[in-house]
Amino acid sequence: MEKKYILVINPGSTSTKVAIFSERENVITHKIEHMSEDLEKYDNIIEQYQYRLDLIMNWLKENNIKTDSLKAVVGRGGLLRPMPGGTYEVTDKMLEDLKVGIQGEHASNLGGILAKGIADKEGIKSFIVDPVAVDEFEDVARISGMKEIKRRSLLHALNIKAVCHRYAEENNKNLEDINLVVGHLGGGISVAPVNKGDIIDVNNANEMGPFSPERTGELPVGDLVKMCFSGEYTLKEIKTKIKGKGGLVGYLNTNNAKEVQDRIEAGDKKAKLIFDAMAYQIGKEIGKMSVVLEGKVDGIILTGGVAHSKMLTSNIEKMVKFIAPLTIYPGEDELEALNEGVLRVLGGQEEAKIYEKEVNIND
Repeated sequence: MEKKYILVINPGSTSTKVAIFSERENVITHKIEHMSEDLEKYDNIIEQYQYRLDLIMNWLKENNIKTDSLKAVVGRGGLLRPMPGGTYEVTDKMLEDLKVGIQGEHASNLGGILAKGIADKEGIKSFIVDPVAVDEFEDVARISGMKEIKRRSLLHALNIKAVCHRYAEENNKNLEDINLVVGHLGGGISVAPVNKGDIIDVNNANEMGPFSPERTGELPVGDLVKMCFSGEYTLKEIKTKIKGKGGLVGYLNTNNAKEVQDRIEAGDKKAKLIFDAMAYQIGKEIGKMSVVLEGKVDGIILTGGVAHSKMLTSNIEKMVKFIAPLTIYPGEDELEALNEGVLRVLGGQEEAKIYEKEVNIND
């Protein structure tokens, strides 16, 4: 059978997005939703591998897509060691680091594992593109204030890079000639200064920056320490409060921004206060990152699923419009970006990077 398709896999905390591309044509896309009661059966993300793999294979079968028609499989990259952006071939060392969660546990860690699991059966190559662990920090950005802890580059790199390319193309500019501040607004929130295509700083969306639909963002550290040593919470409970049950979930028992907006329009004053506070923190973070660029900002971009909320984005725009014009690309371009990264390699425009050659294995 002719090998003409690229299978794209993007695992998220509550869903797995999959797509089939023929060159640049998106043939079919689907979002596989995962019920919380199904995910709760597993102690960690990696244990979900077979569960998610079976769902993907069933989806392919239902749509009459045979795996022997695939020419490559690409997954979203996860919390690997710090690494430059680009398209990477999935290697055994990369798999090892994804499985142990070398920089932490995240659903995206499954992307490369699922891609290789499917690709190996057909003797084709598997890839990841611009993983969460992309690190293009300037050294000064790594200093935390406590010598035992470094600031880390962990972000929604794939979508941030993709919308930067889109903005440059739409404005007839070279990405290497402009500075942007990009806010990815999803289950977690990343706000990054992009200096001539390089992401030179970012809040770690799991631990810092604005609170989000599911995460606390930055917290008063003294009060957090007291909670940790109060004896009232286990380590797992604290980690879940920070990521999973923080942000909108903690205050309003929902991670759905549309639901919060509906409650506000129905007169819910608490929902309005919390939603306004999230916008306030996002705007404040954008201001902080514009200072990293010394105020030389050509544009501000908001992207991600939560950017669909005009109520939220209009509040942010009021705060930041004095810095630079605001452009909104709601949703995410991650499936297309993953496919484009593979096409550049298959088309010979760039070489696939090898993980072991690009990272510090001893770090």
